[in-house]
Amino acid sequence: MENQRRKEWLESMLRIVSPVFDALEKEELHKTMPLDFHEERSEYAPLEAFGRSMLGIAPWLEAEGLEEEEEKLQAVWRKKALRCLDAATDPESADFMNFTTGGQPLVDTAFLCHALVRAPKQLAGSLTERVRHNLAQALRSSRTIMAGSTNWLFFSAMVEAGLYLLGEKDYDKMRIAYALRSFEGWYKGDGVYGDGEMFHWDYYNSFVIQPMYVDLLELFGDSAEEYRILKEKVTARASRYASVLERMIAPDGSYPVIGRSICYRFGAFQMLAQAALQHRLEKGLTPAGVRCALTAVLRRCLENRDMFDENGWLRPGVYGFQPELAEGYINVGSLYLCSAVFLPLGLPAADPFWTGEDEDWSGRKVWSGGHIAIDHALD
Repeated sequence: MENQRRKEWLESMLRIVSPVFDALEKEELHKTMPLDFHEERSEYAPLEAFGRSMLGIAPWLEAEGLEEEEEKLQAVWRKKALRCLDAATDPESADFMNFTTGGQPLVDTAFLCHALVRAPKQLAGSLTERVRHNLAQALRSSRTIMAGSTNWLFFSAMVEAGLYLLGEKDYDKMRIAYALRSFEGWYKGDGVYGDGEMFHWDYYNSFVIQPMYVDLLELFGDSAEEYRILKEKVTARASRYASVLERMIAPDGSYPVIGRSICYRFGAFQMLAQAALQHRLEKGLTPAGVRCALTAVLRRCLENRDMFDENGWLRPGVYGFQPELAEGYINVGSLYLCSAVFLPLGLPAADPFWTGEDEDWSGRKVWSGGHIAIDHALD
């Protein structure tokens, strides 16, 4: 039973990201991925697809303690990921990506760097000197893009974190500090931040803000007393926000369709997945219960076959193909942020997340007449 739980998740993740990695490994991503949806954004699509796919798969690439068959598959994908990093950053590659032109490349350079943060040994630490140099140059080149006073501050900060992990001495501590300090000032209470000064009803606290905030402080939290104090507060807020996300999952695995970028589908639950990965679920949430909740979301979305085109590429929508839900900045590459839900695959197979008996989550308990604890705001 335990193997089947992981197997379902792993097969779903690889089904989603395989078209991206398979094409890029052969330097055919630009040539083969669909670029006709919001065609004016096509120059950004390859880096979006790759950076976002890497974001979700990275913890699994880093994972240890896997069973033999899965470990063999992981070894194949580790090599594949490194070859793809080479193809994406080599100026001579047919799939050399756009890290500088327009504003969008900063976003997906940051997602790629977040993958390095999540797999420091198997990604950042396993590159040849040539690929490490090319990647560092690509990251630096994104600095020409100015971040506004929104979640984009974390994109600039995460690029610097990537340079730090690559051993580059010129990483900019101030860009990191500015993001960390700004969002402390934009905290609205009860586990949520404004996206800038204003609060927005969307999932950007989960898409970007809290996962990056937590992981940046995980990386740099011991470097200054200011950060050590901030880390404790930020992680507690993230755990609270993860609890809110868990309560948003309905008995049938559906969830509120609110705010922009809703076509990132189950990427909306990145912070819940990350809290499970990092063993930071609040008291009252069990790892097995969260697994069942997220599995219900996965199954709900994936049951609609129109989620994929005939070649296996993602299509815009929440439940199937619903292109009217995609804002003008969304192309096919953007959709791969959904891979962020698979972070718990970074846990070993023996972790309680995978071995715990199936149990209902909060929404399912309540709406079947069961019992849960009263919800309380974070002080």
